[in-house]
Amino acid sequence: MSGFHGWLAALTVASLLLVGCTAERVGPAMETSMPVPTTMEAPDAAAQSSALTNVPLESAETAAQTPVYWLGESGRSVYLYREFREVEHQGDPITTAISAMTTAQPLDDDYFNPWQPASSVAASVSTDGVITVDMSADAFARPLDAGMARRAVQQLVYTATAAAASSGLTSQDEQIQVVILVDGHTGYRAFDHVTLGEPMVRDASLAAPVWVIDPQDGTVFKGNKVTIKGRGVARDNILGWEITAVGASVAREVSRPMTGSVKLGPDGAGPFTFSVTLPKGSYELRVFQGDPGASRSQQRFVDSKDFAVAAGPPSSTAPADG
Repeated sequence: MSGFHGWLAALTVASLLLVGCTAERVGPAMETSMPVPTTMEAPDAAAQSSALTNVPLESAETAAQTPVYWLGESGRSVYLYREFREVEHQGDPITTAISAMTTAQPLDDDYFNPWQPASSVAASVSTDGVITVDMSADAFARPLDAGMARRAVQQLVYTATAAAASSGLTSQDEQIQVVILVDGHTGYRAFDHVTLGEPMVRDASLAAPVWVIDPQDGTVFKGNKVTIKGRGVARDNILGWEITAVGASVAREVSRPMTGSVKLGPDGAGPFTFSVTLPKGSYELRVFQGDPGASRSQQRFVDSKDFAVAAGPPSSTAPADG
């Protein structure tokens, strides 16, 4: 960390960075088909009991792209999901990520973004790992209810801490705090509901109960082996998955959905990974709480991804490992 101390001292909130070239402008090609909810239904008991208790910080191995968190509806509630994005650099990793969070839209059209573009964003990190973010009030222009406002602020907290951790500016061993200023001041009421200015940390209860980290939506695999990674929580330590061929270009042997299960950690929460071998074609992946082969109405907390395989047909379509 010593190599960053000079940079961190120089990067202060007073040096407000005007975002003249935003990370990604919202345009017709980037709009999500999912409407942005302004209110949130109270989560049911199953949603509350399925919340994760710990969400590890991103690692420096992910520094090549910018981590941005979005919101997505699942299990009658709204949770946080992350994507890695290639965006225009805005002077430092945290400013870059938050600028992208306010100006871009998710790749996955199951997610949505309640923020408006911020005309200015700046960030600093203290030597004890406290992140200070200063952003313009125009980012908070969309009216939200209290539940959605809380989630939007946590979206910012998650994005700022992810950017700091993945770029090596903070340690993965510490609980990173985030102080949010608006136009240089404390006490701003975000979306008329959340008072800003005091240190905040990640609220683990808002992390998605089932979250596919890789592949991201729209990924094209060059080879036939497809590896799926993610995080989840389940009372029986097992998540179900389903892969369905999309369109008529896929070989006949995968005309029916492939299904299976994957184990989580002994405490019923944590990372998962499994691999399948697929012929060339387009697919939809669904990972969920529930038994393998469960009907879609019985699949709980689904996270789905569309992906494609660009290579020719393999000799087998059986799961490679799980």
